[in-house]
Amino acid sequence: MSTALLTDHYELTMLAAALRDGTARRPCVFEVFARHLPAGRRYGVVAGTTRLLDAIEEFHFGDAEISGLRDKAIVDSDTLEYLAAHRFSGDIEGYAEGEVYFPGSPILTVCGSFAEAVLLETLVLSVLNHDTAIASAAARMVCAAGDRPCIEMGSRRTHEQAAVAAARAAYLAGFSATSNLAAGARYDVPTTGTSAHAFTLLHDDEDAAFAAQVAALGAETTLLVDTYDVSDGIRAAVSAAGPGLGSIRLDSGDLGSLAVQARELLDSLGATATGIVVTSDLNEYAIAALAAAPVDGYGVGTSLVTGSGAPTAGLVYKLVEVDGHPVAKTSTGKPSKGGRKSAVRRHDARGVMTAEVVATGGTAEAHEGDRALQVPLLVGGRRAESGGSPQEHLERARDHHRHVMTTLPATARKLSRGEPAIDTEFVQL
Repeated sequence: MSTALLTDHYELTMLAAALRDGTARRPCVFEVFARHLPAGRRYGVVAGTTRLLDAIEEFHFGDAEISGLRDKAIVDSDTLEYLAAHRFSGDIEGYAEGEVYFPGSPILTVCGSFAEAVLLETLVLSVLNHDTAIASAAARMVCAAGDRPCIEMGSRRTHEQAAVAAARAAYLAGFSATSNLAAGARYDVPTTGTSAHAFTLLHDDEDAAFAAQVAALGAETTLLVDTYDVSDGIRAAVSAAGPGLGSIRLDSGDLGSLAVQARELLDSLGATATGIVVTSDLNEYAIAALAAAPVDGYGVGTSLVTGSGAPTAGLVYKLVEVDGHPVAKTSTGKPSKGGRKSAVRRHDARGVMTAEVVATGGTAEAHEGDRALQVPLLVGGRRAESGGSPQEHLERARDHHRHVMTTLPATARKLSRGEPAIDTEFVQL
């Protein structure tokens, strides 16, 4: 399926004008970066890169797309002729998926003719802004949860396709599973699910509901015990499944206090190994507040798929070079830095990151312990890294993210408002 119309009208009007005046084929460099992180955040997490590369491969104007543009008189015949033959043939490099970033980090660099590069602006930003926002929020939640697993369960709170992308981004950032079956099928993200209050209400009482679920799914299932009275629900759950009950789920009320009461009651009933999973509008702050409670896992929905207050990463796509010469927007409020950038990350002797060095006019000088951040993604329109399934790409990104998180300074893991964990140093070579 073509992704060519997942764009804004103005991309085509710029293209039409550039074709007419002869500037469309001037070699250009566009960069994706964030001027700042969402308020109070100390780092961001790059996500969506592999999805974006997939989308670029499908970015072509077939007969149906061309006919639609012609029928609505959106562009002239010369532009339609260009679009009909268009395939991106430039180069793209960027931060590896799962990498952390900071203000000014050149997380994606697109090199090609103006015509080729400008057509990708909306697609690039729509994919990266969404997935990066979700991964950035998910990483904070995983940090707050510590060794306890987090489950993504926000499909009912967002667009049906955004839900799949959100599940992927959350898994990349350390979530253990999702409730979304499409994410399981497409990316091999582990899926899990129990039942809703509706299932309990369907039956005449909790005893019948729990007995039916255990009969279908086994004693290792998770039973939702707060449809009525929590204590009565726990007793009914253990009665139905025995002391080998897998878990109970708490979905309302004061989760910390209820978890303490539930743990005491489960232990008294002999269900000492039964876990306690909590849900109900959790975010990173609520998860952190439950750190001392006897909780074994968290189910997170609405807050995750909306970026926990930052539903977009605020990434922008700016032209920084034309014909090999730096160009920059200098207007008040939203200035940009001209010239193609390269980036390295400095680390101390312990391997903890200390600075993001972004150089213009050449390759940033690497010192001992530095790590170059940009990797080739597309070369001449073709993937630099050939082969690999969507599942394999995701697992590599997840592994990379897990490693990078170990190099963050301790202050980065704080949930209190603060400045970026490290400074971005801009260098002119």
